[in-house]
Amino acid sequence: MERDIVIEITYPASLESVWFALTDPELLREWLMDNNFRAEKGARCEFRMPPGPGFSGVVQCEVIEVELHRRLVYTWDGGGAWGKTTVVWTLEPSGSGTRLRLEHRDFRGFRPFLLSLMMGSGWKKKLNTTVREILKRLERSGVRV
Repeated sequence: MERDIVIEITYPASLESVWFALTDPELLREWLMDNNFRAEKGARCEFRMPPGPGFSGVVQCEVIEVELHRRLVYTWDGGGAWGKTTVVWTLEPSGSGTRLRLEHRDFRGFRPFLLSLMMGSGWKKKLNTTVREILKRLERSGVRV
């Protein structure tokens, strides 16, 4: 069994604001998880949440590609039988806003397939609600990043 998660969404926000929401550790903490993220090629980072059955609560990541305001790629390794996957963020201008494409790839095997189903709905909810609210706040405040 193999599955990739693909979500596309357009925000009425600048490329810079969307990039900031995806890469700033404080904003990531607000919408995703506690972290020590750095958008630098080769950076090793962690996303942290409370542990659960079969999960330590730590996701190990390594940034493998950075194209400022355009593309960000990192590994995502929750450990154990969940498997190592890849997260790809692609941004492009769209009218007066930004089109965001998330690809969370490489869910292979039964347990990773089940995880992809849960994570797919989680990503959608976060991108459609929390990230959207953060971007509204950034755009209203005129924060330039």
